[in-house]
Amino acid sequence: MNFVPHVVAWNLTRRCNLECAHCYIAAGPHESATAELDTATCLGIVDQLLAVSPAPMLILSGGEPLLREDLTEIARYASEKGATVVVGTNGTLLSDERIAALKQAGVRGVAVSVDSLRPTYHDNFRHGRGSLADTQRALARLAQQRLDFIIQTTVTKGNRAELAALVEWSAAQGAVSFNCYFLVSTGRGASLTDLAPRDYEAVLADLARWQREYRGRMLVRAKCAPHFMRHVHQTDPDSPVLNYETRCPCGTQYCRITPDGKLTPCPYLPEVAGDLRTHSFADVWRSAPLFRRLREGALGGKCGACEYRKLCGGCRARAFALEGDVLAADPSCAYEPAGDTAPIERQRELAYGDGFTPALVWAEAARARMDRIPSFVRGVVMQRVEDFARRQGRREITLELLAEVRSAMPIDFSKKRPFFVSDV
Repeated sequence: MNFVPHVVAWNLTRRCNLECAHCYIAAGPHESATAELDTATCLGIVDQLLAVSPAPMLILSGGEPLLREDLTEIARYASEKGATVVVGTNGTLLSDERIAALKQAGVRGVAVSVDSLRPTYHDNFRHGRGSLADTQRALARLAQQRLDFIIQTTVTKGNRAELAALVEWSAAQGAVSFNCYFLVSTGRGASLTDLAPRDYEAVLADLARWQREYRGRMLVRAKCAPHFMRHVHQTDPDSPVLNYETRCPCGTQYCRITPDGKLTPCPYLPEVAGDLRTHSFADVWRSAPLFRRLREGALGGKCGACEYRKLCGGCRARAFALEGDVLAADPSCAYEPAGDTAPIERQRELAYGDGFTPALVWAEAARARMDRIPSFVRGVVMQRVEDFARRQGRREITLELLAEVRSAMPIDFSKKRPFFVSDV
């Protein structure tokens, strides 16, 4: 299997104007820029990344990335080189001027954290008085300037009861996706009490239902909980979520760069695979023992015996945080495997992250348009374009046909395509 880092999260800084209770990197106002990579080094790492993965989704985060004065320079450089750049922020510093600067730098979307619609909860959870109001104003600015945004919520015992309201509110604000994160006990999050496995199951069942109910209006996704795939597989076999038919992508299609240049399998798994200040991205990605173990090692415990081991495989970061082993069973899962059962194979001929060999003729301009789509969705998109062309009796993919595909897409998103398919 060809392992490609289709999605890379980059914590550019540990500095932050807030000090969130669950922060996996323990960022906050007390941190300094001393250990951060300088601009030139960051641009060099972008070049190294793109040599391995020419069209990744690059998530520039922190801490609070807006505290880096060179954020737009890094974003512009990566965008012009072929990456789809997204910024992850708490939203409180997103002025009209900053949003305009991000758009001009080629940023395609912003992920904003909202953990409750109650200021008493959100502001306390993030240790920032007035932060919810500041973030809500920022969302209005993003909508006005038509920069796509995702709402991200970390589910806890404190906000579990208002998830339904958060999902509906996010759709009303115009979010292209609601991402529900499940706690991984690392960083400051190690001191928080996680949901019980039975509560995980209940939340995942709700999310599986909501992703169906909001389809065509807003994506609904679970993060750090690959057992979401089991719920969707059981209840909604036609769901586009099943295009992600792969086990936890940690270290196989996904990785994280720390502020000081370390490469880890994901933001929530702090075990270091290599140091980009002394080794190339390609060498670490392809040869690091940690990455090789994640790709080649056998899952332990009930994850290894589960019939969903190919579609789910459990969260590798949570296994490491709670069991000290990246291949251990995910302790958050309440599901009991059927026993000595063959693994359930994926339902899609082509899944996100797979390559695609065109069978029809593609005009040069149409193929160039596809090259601007993030690599992790490109194969699926191209397959669907060719399927559409065949149904229309067409033999060549042109820009005009791509326009027809756009108009035929069942997803409205308030007349606007989300950043990851906007080039179709």
